[in-house]
Amino acid sequence: MHESDNGVLTVTELTAGIKTLLEESFPYVSVSGEISNYKRHSSGHAYFSLKDDRSQLRCVMWRSANRKLTFEPEDGMEVLARGALSVYDVQGQYQLVAQQLKPVGAGALQAAFERLKARLESEGLFREEHKQALPSFPERVGVVTSASGAAIRDIIQVLRRRAPWVSIILRPTPVQGEGAAAEIAAAIEEMNDYGELDVLIVGRGGGSVEDLWAFNEEAVVRAVFQSRIPVVSAVGHETDYTLTDFAADVRAPTPSGAAEIVVRDLRELKERSEAVLRRLCGSMTGYLDRSRQRVATALTSYGLRRPVDQIGQFAQFTDELTRRLADRCFHDHETRVQLVGGLAGRLQALSPLSVLERGYAVCQRASDGRIVRDADELSVDDRVNVRLRKGEALCRVEHLHDGAEPSGASAHGKRREEAPANFGLFDESDTSEPA
Repeated sequence: MHESDNGVLTVTELTAGIKTLLEESFPYVSVSGEISNYKRHSSGHAYFSLKDDRSQLRCVMWRSANRKLTFEPEDGMEVLARGALSVYDVQGQYQLVAQQLKPVGAGALQAAFERLKARLESEGLFREEHKQALPSFPERVGVVTSASGAAIRDIIQVLRRRAPWVSIILRPTPVQGEGAAAEIAAAIEEMNDYGELDVLIVGRGGGSVEDLWAFNEEAVVRAVFQSRIPVVSAVGHETDYTLTDFAADVRAPTPSGAAEIVVRDLRELKERSEAVLRRLCGSMTGYLDRSRQRVATALTSYGLRRPVDQIGQFAQFTDELTRRLADRCFHDHETRVQLVGGLAGRLQALSPLSVLERGYAVCQRASDGRIVRDADELSVDDRVNVRLRKGEALCRVEHLHDGAEPSGASAHGKRREEAPANFGLFDESDTSEPA
């Protein structure tokens, strides 16, 4: 800090000196307190105060850090803020530039848990359709956990007991505390880049909600969701649920439970193989016994003892079938011939030519060719064509007689003459039979 000759500092010089002193003395601090006057500016930066029963500390959280929050801060929420002290030169106020913010207390943690869970669920990270199936017989199992924790010892013990042929690839990583979430997410990505694993176990042993909180961080949940290797989540005890459990392909109740899920038990495989082998041997033995019985029965059958007689009987039976077939065909043929003859006779009887053959004629009015059925359809001097069995005759009507009403008037009230109509079809003197 530069002083003038008279030892007097300007406000800017004094503020700059205090700023330098603060930033060098408190490069990184953790402060817990209650949020007050929280405001998120349209620029994305957040401004608030941390207070306790006696003091307040102004805080600012830039947009880059604010975007990483897994919960929405509110006034009255107890939080733990981590960052560096600095001075806002314009107002000469010192403030904490927060880089991380975490809720403190079970209630706040649960609220943050529910908010992040709802957001990730709305993005589809927990849907069943994204779950991958675990391999039936993995040869390489990756483990992301602490190298010094009880979880890795349990996992190794179970894997060695159940499937000693399986290779275990450990990526040690801190599982709680500052930076643990980023380390776990990076370890999952490295395991995927390695690319020679069949299944991946991610987890740790039991602990408090705060201890397990790294597995509720968004970075870890997204890394698990994006893993191309099937992931088994093994965090804490059976009653502990984290967001990683929802994003994983399979949730195991404990780390040792995860090891039991990913590999088959050698003793169980042996027992099942022996059971299958016993059933297979029993089936083969039964099949061979039944085959021997069929062969023995066939050797004592009549066909094998007297093959020539058997062939003769089959030949005789064949001749009998041939005779039955011929008789049946002949009978069907006769039946159909009779049926066709009957139908032809009925058609012949209904033919108009047959009527003409019997001596009848067809009378048509010459003017319009209309068939004449009644005498009252004609008038005297009308001309008619009369068709006979052979040829036609053009005739003129001289007399009309209505044979249907011999004693009354005609339908039109006109009385017809009693004399028979002469259609000119036949000569009255001709008494011979019609042709």
